[in-house]
Amino acid sequence: MGQCKELITPECVKDMKYLQDTLYVISGKWKMLIIISLHNGSRHYREIARTLPNITFRMLSKELRELEQNKLITRAVYDEASLKIEYNITAYCQSLIPLISEMIKWGKAHRKVIWPRPF
Repeated sequence: MGQCKELITPECVKDMKYLQDTLYVISGKWKMLIIISLHNGSRHYREIARTLPNITFRMLSKELRELEQNKLITRAVYDEASLKIEYNITAYCQSLIPLISEMIKWGKAHRKVIWPRPF
């Protein structure tokens, strides 16, 4: 980001593209919440759904598929009498955890600016 002091430099254009790529991968109402849900260990589909009130099964399936396509989670299918599927975050996804933690801190501070009284 230090390269972007002047607005239209090649480095700044590259930085904006990298930021755009990042936002594409993690944007949306549910993706980061799914990552947080999986951060403490593997979960089954319905376990993830229970940690995310108000998400529809259709939306959860879509978001899980996109996270898997971007190599942020893995989907393991176990062939047993009843089909068992587990989701885990990848080592690659672990690199997002500090970013998510900082975003949570920023969100707390932002709420204090916008709504001075606590909830």
